[in-house]
Amino acid sequence: MSAKGLFWGSLGALAWTHAGYPLAMGALARIRPRPVRKVDQTPSVALVVSAHDEEAVIRRRIENALALDYPEDALEVVVASDGSTDLTDAIVGEIAAENPRVRLLQCPREGKVAAQHRAVRATSSDVLAFTDANSAWKPDALRALTRNLADSEVGYVCGQLRLESPDGANMEGAYWLYEMWVREQESIASSITAGNGAIYAVKREAYVEDDPKFGHDFGFPYLMEQMGRRAVYEPAALAIEKPAAEPEDEYGRKVRTISRALGHILTGRALRGPTRPLYLAQLVSHRVLRYSTGILHLGLLASNLVLVARGPFYRVFLLFQLAGLGLAGAGKARLPVPGARLAYYYFVVTKATVAALVRYLRSGTPQTWEKAKGTR
Repeated sequence: MSAKGLFWGSLGALAWTHAGYPLAMGALARIRPRPVRKVDQTPSVALVVSAHDEEAVIRRRIENALALDYPEDALEVVVASDGSTDLTDAIVGEIAAENPRVRLLQCPREGKVAAQHRAVRATSSDVLAFTDANSAWKPDALRALTRNLADSEVGYVCGQLRLESPDGANMEGAYWLYEMWVREQESIASSITAGNGAIYAVKREAYVEDDPKFGHDFGFPYLMEQMGRRAVYEPAALAIEKPAAEPEDEYGRKVRTISRALGHILTGRALRGPTRPLYLAQLVSHRVLRYSTGILHLGLLASNLVLVARGPFYRVFLLFQLAGLGLAGAGKARLPVPGARLAYYYFVVTKATVAALVRYLRSGTPQTWEKAKGTR
């Protein structure tokens, strides 16, 4: 490929995944919406909490689950302890001894998804809900999820994850709000291309006991599509988590998350049929291109350097790219420059896509996981 082709191809792909695709989905959501037929219902639910060495937060997580606005006889809380070696099992066992709605499921250290599979096999509820040990759901969150599952076409629904500091200050950046907006447009017009592990639910008959290396967050939405079902987003189902304290912690979490998602893409699992052409275009636009952001930016910068002598446009654009890097540097240094924090966050996420690709090519998709520092 010529330098000019690389430059315009990279620029076009970045513009499409970050701006063109969201605007297109927003327009489609208004022109041809696919409303979810929501009905207030309270099917039996097994709320599965995956935990590995979560003694610091597991009691609080169970108490939050038991306090949900949901009929007591229709909700059980199952803690799938993935080979915990701290006091997690003892704490859960103590609570379970006093409350029959709580169950401890001790699992060998096989990873989060393997523990979830064991919990599904050990329960018989109509609906399976999943959460993380460091999440807290708003009281009406479960009802908001199950309303969507009344629609016969919907197999999976995820809620909204909000990151807040301990004092309640909202720490969601503009980039995260933008991602949630795009997810909502996907849900209104079609199906979402990814969920999140903090809050989601699936009908039992739609649950897929997949290879434990491949997580639910990215896997379940496209698996629903391949089964002829929908995966939707319910912003009223709210979960709260503490954000990572330092950018380095956020970077490490992004690398782990994206490297797992790349397993779905590079093996071809996410792109095989039967899949509607629209949903396939969504996967390519929102996931394949988004996880290629780092490579695309490197290609854009390298080709721009080659083309810089060919005219004023390329010189101006190179200055624009260097200014963006400088703004990100200001954000890293925590200088009070408008837009610097957002620029640094974007740089961290972009850098993580490259590191994740390198990690995946070196070691594939890991089955076990480690919790992010500073989020408990």
